[in-house]
Amino acid sequence: MSLNCNEINLILSELDLEGAFIQEIIQPGFDTLALYTYKNVSKTVLICTAQNSIRMNETRRKITKNEKPLRFMEFLRAHIKGARINSCEQIGLERIVKLELTRNVAPEVPKKNAVINSIVLPGMAQAFGKTGALPQAVSAKQKQEDEAEEITENYLLYIKLWNNAANVILCDENNVILEPMFRRPERKELKGEVYIPPVPDEEKRQEAEIKFPIREWAGDFSTFNEYIDWWYSEHADNLSREALLEKAEKWYNINRSKKQNALDNLLQKQESFKNADKLKHQGDLILSYGYLIDGTSRFLECEDYETGETVRLLIDPEKSAQENAAEYYKNYKKAVRGAEELTSDIEAARKNLEKLDAQYEQIKNEQNPIKIEQLLRRDSTPKQQQKKAHPGLDYLVNGWQIYVGRDANENDDLLRHYVRGDDLWLHTRDFPGGYVFVKAQKGKTVPLEILLDAGNLAVYYSKARNNTKVDLYYTHVKYLRRAKNGPKGLVLPTQEKNLCISPDKARLNRLETLQNI
Repeated sequence: MSLNCNEINLILSELDLEGAFIQEIIQPGFDTLALYTYKNVSKTVLICTAQNSIRMNETRRKITKNEKPLRFMEFLRAHIKGARINSCEQIGLERIVKLELTRNVAPEVPKKNAVINSIVLPGMAQAFGKTGALPQAVSAKQKQEDEAEEITENYLLYIKLWNNAANVILCDENNVILEPMFRRPERKELKGEVYIPPVPDEEKRQEAEIKFPIREWAGDFSTFNEYIDWWYSEHADNLSREALLEKAEKWYNINRSKKQNALDNLLQKQESFKNADKLKHQGDLILSYGYLIDGTSRFLECEDYETGETVRLLIDPEKSAQENAAEYYKNYKKAVRGAEELTSDIEAARKNLEKLDAQYEQIKNEQNPIKIEQLLRRDSTPKQQQKKAHPGLDYLVNGWQIYVGRDANENDDLLRHYVRGDDLWLHTRDFPGGYVFVKAQKGKTVPLEILLDAGNLAVYYSKARNNTKVDLYYTHVKYLRRAKNGPKGLVLPTQEKNLCISPDKARLNRLETLQNI
């Protein structure tokens, strides 16, 4: 429920902002603004433009700064910080508050050579005295100092408290929009447009005074501002602690379930790797009883010399005992390597869970709804909307950094600014797609598993993602050459090697848990 016109008048009368100075401006969120004012006493005026929470009132709550300074706040600080509020009133009963502001700006200090005639060199005073040039120089300098008075800047700040169309608009004295909180082309609320405020209607005013009574308020509140600040913090959809905690619980449950499932999958895979020694032992058995392979049966039945039991081993009847044993040894080595890499991945997954739990506890223990909203907004922002230190995606796999560009712009930016000559570059052959880079480590060769991880990412972010087998080529960044007059990001590789892989969904699911935000 938003404030009605009569409630806005009551709030403004209690605020008594005429003659106050704006000492500071903080924008904790995209739809919230706080003006720190001073007139005999300090007052914090909270302006909220969120749906069903639109209001303007004094607050005693701590307004925490946003993690990154927002555009509108920075613009207001540059123009109206330190300004005096000459008047503050609602336009008719139109639920638009108009603030007339004045700010005195100190003039620029003249450069030293601006008054060259005022400089008197030694030995020239007598000459100046004869010609009368010195008094003229001093007079010119004095005149310039007298004219260097403070510059007065006038502004109009409109606060629209309309549901579905709330906004805060800063204009010059001629109502030309300098900057709005929300840019709305359909309403011509854009920089450079002329803002036309509504004309008060006397008949409408009389009707509104009867139709929209001030809500009854009681309790331990000395002013209507205090009551409004409390009411919205308890009942509003936005900046209500109860509503925000409910939203946080839903966010936490979804994310924890996803991260826990990822950890369970890794632990399950780790459990399967514990049988690695068994694979090696089975390979030994095949070598010991290879003479029993008859070239027709797909199984080798023999006695396990360690347990005395009869075992049945799957083999390829067309291969020799040495070749079949080599397959078991190969799987054994793969399981050992996988177990080592899983240790790092499991540790990272557990740390992500601990971090999530700590974030949720911080949100639950926070009493300030504004701070809760900031924490929740920061942690629930979709990955694709979050700002990163570099473009594209970023994965950390067993200590190896992998960058993924998903389009021509990200490919080009990564190639120009974020990778070096010894880094590895991968790309699908004969299919358009993103570039994948594996950051080099001094004295180390990229392991096969890391190469397969990067290859799967290259396939997934290409037009070949639905193919069963895909060819890729890879080379070092220093062997890439830009195509002359070619499209953005296009490169021609040299000294490249080929890699053929079958997309592995399980591998991609594991990589998703290792993506850095």
